[in-house]
Amino acid sequence: MDIGQLADELRKIYDTAPRGEQVTHIHLFGIKYAAELARFAPASVAERAGIGRSYGTEINKGRNLAKYVELKPLEQGNDRRRLLS
Repeated sequence: MDIGQLADELRKIYDTAPRGEQVTHIHLFGIKYAAELARFAPASVAERAGIGRSYGTEINKGRNLAKYVELKPLEQGNDRRRLLS
């Protein structure tokens, strides 16, 4: 996955996150794409996604959590997790 694809995915996740949960979804993005993000500066991905370089810190938090957590499988009827599965 290149930086453009990561930025597109981040933007989609950010735009569809429930109000008040955007930062949580940015953390989840960092967890899910930790391996791909190792090749890019998180601030650059955030900037390219159009959400601001400062969110690179939040992406990095998710990336750091990736070695300790794993995403749950999509639960039926849980539309909020659909983009992250």
